[in-house]
Amino acid sequence: MLNDKPNVLFIFADDLRPELGCYGCKHIISPNIDRLASMGCHFEKSYVQIAVCNPSRASMLTGKRPDELSVWGLDKHFRESNPDAVTIPQHFMAHGYHTSAIGKIYHNDKPDPASWSEPRLVVPGFPYDPDCVYVDNHNLEWLEQRKDELRGTEAELKRVDEFGYWYLKAGATEMPGVPDDAYYDGAQTDLAITKLTELSAKDKPFFFGLGYYRPHLPFNVPKKYWDLYDREAIELAEYDMPPLGAPPVAMNTMKELRGYNDFSDCPSPGEGRLHPDHAKLLRHGYFASVSYIDAQVGKVLDHLERLNELDNTIIALWGDNGWKLGDYGSWGKMTNYEMDTRVPLIIKPAESLTGNSQRDQIVESVDIYPTLCGLAGLPKHEGLAGESFADHFEDPANKGKDYAFSQFLRYGIWKPEDAKEAMGYTVRSENWRYVEWFHSDSDVCIDKELYDITSQGLEQKNLAGETQYAEIEAQLALALRDYRGQTLPMRPSEVR
Repeated sequence: MLNDKPNVLFIFADDLRPELGCYGCKHIISPNIDRLASMGCHFEKSYVQIAVCNPSRASMLTGKRPDELSVWGLDKHFRESNPDAVTIPQHFMAHGYHTSAIGKIYHNDKPDPASWSEPRLVVPGFPYDPDCVYVDNHNLEWLEQRKDELRGTEAELKRVDEFGYWYLKAGATEMPGVPDDAYYDGAQTDLAITKLTELSAKDKPFFFGLGYYRPHLPFNVPKKYWDLYDREAIELAEYDMPPLGAPPVAMNTMKELRGYNDFSDCPSPGEGRLHPDHAKLLRHGYFASVSYIDAQVGKVLDHLERLNELDNTIIALWGDNGWKLGDYGSWGKMTNYEMDTRVPLIIKPAESLTGNSQRDQIVESVDIYPTLCGLAGLPKHEGLAGESFADHFEDPANKGKDYAFSQFLRYGIWKPEDAKEAMGYTVRSENWRYVEWFHSDSDVCIDKELYDITSQGLEQKNLAGETQYAEIEAQLALALRDYRGQTLPMRPSEVR
């Protein structure tokens, strides 16, 4: 049913980096996401404000930066410090939209009921947090053995939800010959299609959030998606060592990957590399997971077309952070570097565009809120940190903003008792990245990084302090200082 206002479908993909066909990656099979990009715009320089799930999603959905929210890790809901925050779906709901969601929109265990007109959809037969769902017999046997070890201990209480589902990680990959709906993302797509039919029949426009869990670890997807790729032909990361001269605090540990039993002893980036066979397995699993999600997106696009809603629906697809696949010698996210902060962002206006879909302007995730308001004809909510880039859709030559700002709180995710927290702030210009690190209880800079992204491709050599780059370093340091002065209400140590 056509309404005066366009519908909105917002698709979230967990840990999706811009390794897609529409971003020029010929080795990735993503025809459906590429089709979406051809109907709108894909943004080449799109950056999240912090490269880890919970604070990145909270920042984008509230239009506020992590320091404004005082949310830097996985442990805190943004409403603890911001009870009156108005999220994107809340704003749309206040302007006549019916808002609904399924899957991972906010962080797994931190939903936000205030954002939705109705309770979040539940997929029958899956745990509340379906991040780690296994169907392969080898992994299932390992899980049963692990459950037996934990029963009756305090650890059992922490790993079993109110419905009796265990949250445990087994292997980092599996590839059984099962249908798409054997895993959560396929099953939720079927339910989402049913829900879209219901929403399209309402007498008001809808805002529907669809949150996919893949390609986040574990890379558990049906075998047919693994079969799309020849593992022997998969190339390893081109640059596989930490940046030369970078401070140790800058690179993530391997704790995320070590959480899976088959990679529990993998080395840290400064200690060594994964065996090439293991690295190819993980890259293969990631690529297969991307193609699995692409297939789900295709099913949803096809259904919107059947409903005659495709040309009346704004569609956004966003990754909450990037992910290293052996880049810098590491795996995972949780740094201030290009591979972690740069994400895919694809937006199709209600009426599809034609022509070149690529946009090269710098955009930030906090810009999505005002942009969606502009595309939908809604007034901009007050107090947003970002700027609308709605004019980029019609004018590819529009200059856009000069900088994107991100940050990361080292030890703010998994904090050793004897470690001192450090916050790194980074500014990304057209050609450069500059980073400053601070202890969280001090305004004294303890480390600096400067990288020439244009010539290096990725951050390869820290140029901070070198005389020939003093002018550009001073310019970016000033931009970062101005940014921190605007957004730093209190230090992490003061919040805790």
